[in-house]
Amino acid sequence: MTSNSATPTRAGRTLLRYSVALAVILYLDRVCISQSQANISAELGLSKQQMGIVMMMFSLAYAIFEVPGGWLGDRIGPRAVLTRIVVWWSAFTMATGLAVGFWSLTAIRFLFGVGEAGAFPNLTKAFGNWFTGEDRTRAQSIMWLAARWGGAFTPLVVVATLDFMTWRHSFFLFGAVGFVWAVLFYRWFRNTPAEHPGVNPAERARLAGPDAAAGDAHAHVNPPWTAILASRSVWLLSLQYACLSYGFWFYLTWMPTYIREQFGMTQADRYQAAGLAALPLFLAGISVWLTGKLTPWLVQRVGSVARVRRGLGATGCGVACAMLVVATTFESPLLAMLAMGVSCFGNDMCMPGSWTACMDLGGRFAGTLSGFMNMMGMVGGLLAPYTIPIILDSAGGNWDVPILVIAAVYFVGSLAWLGIDPVTPLEGA
Repeated sequence: MTSNSATPTRAGRTLLRYSVALAVILYLDRVCISQSQANISAELGLSKQQMGIVMMMFSLAYAIFEVPGGWLGDRIGPRAVLTRIVVWWSAFTMATGLAVGFWSLTAIRFLFGVGEAGAFPNLTKAFGNWFTGEDRTRAQSIMWLAARWGGAFTPLVVVATLDFMTWRHSFFLFGAVGFVWAVLFYRWFRNTPAEHPGVNPAERARLAGPDAAAGDAHAHVNPPWTAILASRSVWLLSLQYACLSYGFWFYLTWMPTYIREQFGMTQADRYQAAGLAALPLFLAGISVWLTGKLTPWLVQRVGSVARVRRGLGATGCGVACAMLVVATTFESPLLAMLAMGVSCFGNDMCMPGSWTACMDLGGRFAGTLSGFMNMMGMVGGLLAPYTIPIILDSAGGNWDVPILVIAAVYFVGSLAWLGIDPVTPLEGA
């Protein structure tokens, strides 16, 4: 790549394109099992509780390996880590199609979760190295837009795919896409703009501000664990993320089952059900993009980054809570899913601020801190797949009860945001 040294090459946009593609692939590989679970359960003879355990095992692995994945990105750089983990999880996406029973499926999905765990911390690390200021918020919002829309359209993609091939073959197909991304990304990306041969001096000056310039220069310094574990903001940030995850993992795991059972849909209605399932994540994607666009505008007018992030976070969780309560009052599947869509819209008002706070608080340890937040957040993602069928069974099959439980969890998240300082760097970061 060559260019006039006085004209920025805008390589940061290329990084965003790779991040968008990866977010779509990640959610495609993650969500496809929820749409295929009826076929998988029928062939392997699995109950709802067993499928809940299978999906919980992914969440468990995802939680355990978040911090190691983020720390490794801080230590050796996101280029090597992202390439390795995408190859790993793509291999186990394909291996899902080889499962022969409950135990093999459980083990495969656990190992799949080990791979996906490091993705968002290392993308956050890359953004911290390549972007500064509110460009970081915009980058996070665009990436999460892609992630949400990847999850939104996955049900339709999976349903269409299952009309032409078995569920086993669909996992082979979805897994293969990640290998292509890994090869192309490794060839193009470098850990910092200064290392990239295609980035000219003008582009480096535009991308690498004082905080980004630190990059990987301190990669071998140990993370400030004392400051991390002593920070009220870190714990509250993690608590609100756990609340977000509990609600969001309902959409990723049990929503297709909810739609079928709550509204009496059959195999003949599969495309309608998949379209309804797309609504919440589609609106979530719009929310995260709008939040990223509006945040700089709000900061200019309010005069405080901290107040804007806190306000968006508390409001988002409050909207998510209220609209789930509203959803239980509708008998129409379209109205119910639109209400859930607005709830998901509220959920994702919190996303850019959550991850940008990790960059601002964590500094050169952004990968480690974002991994910690996501690890603690995955407590919610771990509990949701397992507890929702238990709550449903205790409620005699009344889906309104688990939906109201999720609403209560969102309310806790709204309260947590009120005590977060999302801008002040941790000591030693």
